Amino acid sequence: MKEQILKAIQKERLIVILRGIQSRQLLPLTEALYAGGIRLLEITYSANGTVPDEETAAQIALLASHFKNRMFIGAGTVLTEKQVELTRNAGGGFIISPDTYEPVIQKTKALGMVSIPGALTPSEITAAHRAGADLVKLFPVTSLGSAYVKAVRAPLSHIPLLAVGGVDETNMEEYLRAGIAGFGVGSNITDKKMLEKENYEGMEALAKSYTAVIKQWQTT
Repeated sequence: MKEQILKAIQKERLIVILRGIQSRQLLPLTEALYAGGIRLLEITYSANGTVPDEETAAQIALLASHFKNRMFIGAGTVLTEKQVELTRNAGGGFIISPDTYEPVIQKTKALGMVSIPGALTPSEITAAHRAGADLVKLFPVTSLGSAYVKAVRAPLSHIPLLAVGGVDETNMEEYLRAGIAGFGVGSNITDKKMLEKENYEGMEALAKSYTAVIKQWQTT
């Protein structure tokens, strides 16, 4: 599965981040995202513990089973080795973290999953890569902008970077031009007002606006 996920990230370039989604909304929302062209999706763990890890793992298991062979499901905000194990047992295939924590990377690799730890500075990025990261999540990317990505990519072009934090369909192209490998996008796609109204058709249209940017970039 690991090689399939890496190929999917390389092709699709977009991972949607789901955070704090109610269980009853999970399947209709994700079906809408799938219809909008999304093929990679992460469910985030609760860093402050308000949502039990086991509950998050259950959501991952539900989506991994429902979308088997259609969409790759992983976990975000992964801070512990236990969360890595819960994700793997639930059928998740990739691990995304806000930081670079070597034990989490090592556990992810040991379980045959894709590792995407978070970093910001060149030292952090190279540390993550040396620890075994498959990609490095550049977070929060818009705090420094696409010029920073281009500058970092000059000496570190061998490390694929995932841009996360403030990315939307209006600025994706500038990051692609700067050499970014892909994106993680959360609330800008999973619009809160649309969710409250359960406007899944609107969510599908929004997803299509993001995937259209990727498709256009690939044909230019």
